[in-house]
Amino acid sequence: MRIVSLLPSATEIVCALGLEESLVGVTHECDYPIFVKGLPKVTQTLIPEDASSRQIDDLVRERLRTNKALYTLNMQILEALRPDLLVTQALCDVCAVAEEEVNAANCSLPGRPRVINLEPVTLDDALECLTLVGGATGRENAASTIVKNLRRRICAIAARSDVIPKERRPRVAFLEWIDPLFNAGHWNPMLIELAGGIDVLGNAGQPSRTTSWRNLVDSRPDVLFIACCGYSAERTLQDTSILEQHPGWEDLPCVRSGRVYVTDGNAYFSRPGPRLIDGLEIMARALHPEIHGFPDNLPAALQVFCRSN
Repeated sequence: MRIVSLLPSATEIVCALGLEESLVGVTHECDYPIFVKGLPKVTQTLIPEDASSRQIDDLVRERLRTNKALYTLNMQILEALRPDLLVTQALCDVCAVAEEEVNAANCSLPGRPRVINLEPVTLDDALECLTLVGGATGRENAASTIVKNLRRRICAIAARSDVIPKERRPRVAFLEWIDPLFNAGHWNPMLIELAGGIDVLGNAGQPSRTTSWRNLVDSRPDVLFIACCGYSAERTLQDTSILEQHPGWEDLPCVRSGRVYVTDGNAYFSRPGPRLIDGLEIMARALHPEIHGFPDNLPAALQVFCRSN
């Protein structure tokens, strides 16, 4: 089987199932596991590499308004790869090739490869994607084992969080973008709850959405967790100074207590694949280090805006 992945989370799922040798093409954004960087890229973006967060947001909004694509397929490469299976998504046209373009491209490809659409909006949906891809590729047993192990890790976090009294659970505001502010959507509010926090800004099972500075201030978060969609922790840190420019920043409970965290949204929170559970463990450790252990192979969330006094 020759597999082409049209989104990074699908690439991670395909590789988790042990199908690395079947993966013949990926997107320009696929970067994990590391070897996929060397595979042929079947997509390209119109977003300039040096675009600021505000410029990216402006481009996305223009795309939604005019229905113009930000990501497009390189049909010459795709045709040469002769895929048997395309793994894509119909969840968000902003962060991947639009479903209509994928369907149109598929009609012109020799052999009409099978297309699998992944549309996860919750944590359970993300786990089900492993089962779906496993079933389509003859890796049902591998998918079942992986899902069981991931659920075991989820249950271990949830069990430890269950003993935390409500009054000790921090109010958590999760930002998926800084300029402008976007709250947590889809699976991330559930991760907050499992980790022992109280989500005060997000909308579970729904897309993240623009939120106002006033909403953030009024939510009075004990913890601010920042994991920008598609950004590494290092790239997110470049934007954190923007937050300081807002009125009332210094008065936020999370700032006064030094509980503002930045982590790699690109790796652990944006992509609905196996590493969402890594993200859960990273968050749980940040919220309750006295309860939740921490695997040696995961980076801790970066604590920023700490006060020496």
